[in-house]
Amino acid sequence: MSIAKEFREFAVKGNVVDLAVGVIIGAAFGKIVSSVVEDVVMPLIGTMMGGLDFSGLAIKVGSATIKYGKFLQTCLDFLIIAWAIFLMVKLINRLKRQDEAPAAPPAPAAPPRQEVLLEEIRDLLKQK
Repeated sequence: MSIAKEFREFAVKGNVVDLAVGVIIGAAFGKIVSSVVEDVVMPLIGTMMGGLDFSGLAIKVGSATIKYGKFLQTCLDFLIIAWAIFLMVKLINRLKRQDEAPAAPPAPAAPPRQEVLLEEIRDLLKQK
């Protein structure tokens, strides 16, 4: 089998396509959350803390600038994304459990023919 054919089979498998879609949607979702945090949440938190602007928080160490405000914002992005994913997974698991209705226990298997014959012989011997 040629390399090109093997690669094509690999690339069009359902799992690879699903993963690609998940990565693309995840990246778009990350941008949305980053915008919410940067443009909505952090300004509100800054206002509640007396007009503090997190994006400008930095420490200068020699010639290096440590932007810990941006780091705090990225951490908050992560927490919001992780929380949203947690809630989605929890919802999906709940829906799966509802779809999986408890099955009735299987009927006991019929005993082997030899066992049935032995039981009949035992019953006949008891009658005598």
